[in-house]
Amino acid sequence: MAHLTGSLTGAPLSRLRALAVPLAVVVAAVVAACGGPSARSPAVARGPSAAAGPGSVTSNVRFDDYAGSEACARCHAAYVDSWRRSPMHNMTRDARTADVKGPFDGTEFRFHDDVARLESAGADRFVTLTSKRYGRGVYRLTRVIGGHHREDYAGVSVAAVREGAPALGDPSEERVLPVSFMLATRSLRYKGYSVMVKARDGLKIGAVWNQTCIFCHNTVPYASTVLGALAGSGVYQGQVLDPLLPASLRASYVVTDERAMTSLLERELARLGAPGQKPTLDGALATTRSRFRANHLVEVGIGCESCHLGAAEHVKDPTRLPSFEPVSDAFAVRLAPPRSPRLAANGTRAETLNRACARCHQVLFSGYDPTWEGGSRKRSPGGSHINSGEARDMMLGACASKLACVDCHDPHAHDGTASLQKLEPARADALCTRCHDSYASADALRAHSHHDPAGEGARCLACHMPRKNMSLDGKLSRYHRIGSPTDMAKVLLDRPVECALCHADKEVGALVRTMEKWWKKSYERGALEKLYGALDANVLLATAERGKPHEQAVAFQILGDARVSAAVPVLAGQLTHPYPIVRGYAKRALDEIKGAPVPIDIDAADEVIEEQAKRLP
Repeated sequence: MAHLTGSLTGAPLSRLRALAVPLAVVVAAVVAACGGPSARSPAVARGPSAAAGPGSVTSNVRFDDYAGSEACARCHAAYVDSWRRSPMHNMTRDARTADVKGPFDGTEFRFHDDVARLESAGADRFVTLTSKRYGRGVYRLTRVIGGHHREDYAGVSVAAVREGAPALGDPSEERVLPVSFMLATRSLRYKGYSVMVKARDGLKIGAVWNQTCIFCHNTVPYASTVLGALAGSGVYQGQVLDPLLPASLRASYVVTDERAMTSLLERELARLGAPGQKPTLDGALATTRSRFRANHLVEVGIGCESCHLGAAEHVKDPTRLPSFEPVSDAFAVRLAPPRSPRLAANGTRAETLNRACARCHQVLFSGYDPTWEGGSRKRSPGGSHINSGEARDMMLGACASKLACVDCHDPHAHDGTASLQKLEPARADALCTRCHDSYASADALRAHSHHDPAGEGARCLACHMPRKNMSLDGKLSRYHRIGSPTDMAKVLLDRPVECALCHADKEVGALVRTMEKWWKKSYERGALEKLYGALDANVLLATAERGKPHEQAVAFQILGDARVSAAVPVLAGQLTHPYPIVRGYAKRALDEIKGAPVPIDIDAADEVIEEQAKRLP
């Protein structure tokens, strides 16, 4: 067997302890219902293959270890009912039974000279693609993907017409369709333009759904997702996040018992329809990539066991508690040592949960290289610029050992995001001041923030988790790598200076001088001039003109929100930006400044966009 042994081994993560945080009461109730915490033994560097301890499941990674969410409903009916209505659970839905919001009524989406026509026939929905470059194809919808901010679609080819090609691909494969429906604007958009990809030349059918989206958007046996990491010779979608972490945080994935691993692979290969295949990791990886289909999932959509891992033992015997950590007799996931002896003694609940969330919320599939820290994702870890990297970013930040994703996000709630956004300031700040209690009083908060304690400028999250990530709804969401706006790297390597997110009218020099005065810092002026061109430049306008694409998107959003009319020429010039997602931010900013949608079609050819932009008042 091929092994992948990392440079670090260490003590395991602890079991989930009962939570006592403002927004995680549902999680706390589930933990209390299933049993109490177990101790962490820092002296034992066990992987999940070692004895899991009394009252714990002994295996939770094989297909047979999973019970399905309906089994959880027998004891946890209220949580499962809420979960069924959650956007995460409904990440993937069967197209025939889903509540589809998109306009499948003959509506056409025009992209350059190509057309996507959406229509229905009985219980089925169809997308007909007509492309000058890529031909014509008709696809019957099989999957609706997403539904919180947008709907994406996958389907099978039912007819195709192109000279010399009677069919487009394997008709049994579900393909991602190149059109999305945006819920906020009730409009259609080219699907690929939700991430940082360069402009496309037509409506081309997308990747195979069961080779790309299926693992993170559905419930799948954990073992299927780590074959590449165990083999050390390739990856499949659902790749582990460790290559994108600093060495000090990486886990190693190691086969601990070759016989048990052989047995696991034999059973999985038989389940995928290849019972006679030699049970090697490389072979199983290739077979999983080519043969894994929806019928091999534990369940469609994100189920309870996507996070809690296989719970069949728990369903059979409730005294056997589920685990967020993989437990197997065949392989081990050996985690980095705790960051301090104190953490080893107290357990690492936050790190356990954040790693569980980061199985999917890690952003691996964007080819865009720059990070928020001014570096390269290929060479050094850094924060992501877009949705779906939040858990990995949290792991990189200052509070990773103490603050878990579930401390803010109730993972079982059907309206968790809305509830979070409605939090009053005191409750939001309490998430931070439970550890940073010296800032809990209004006077201390004023002295620390230099802002009115009752205002947004004094909110912990406003400064330490600023809104500068591109969100799936086309706006900005919080950057989850917790730090300070005064950090040297953020000031000298990031644009814009984060104070400008609220102070859109300020010049570079004015903001930096205030930061130096208030927080006793010193910033090198030459580096700032290199970033912005001049110290008397407006931070956001200079970022809009000179920034990297992800920095420009933030500047465009803030300039639009502030209705800065001086930004119109800059924004108009960016409507043909090489990254269409950034074009969208420029277009929406112009709409805000003008007070109504400007008559420019950013899905048209560049020369058409440029001609339309010339007619802007």
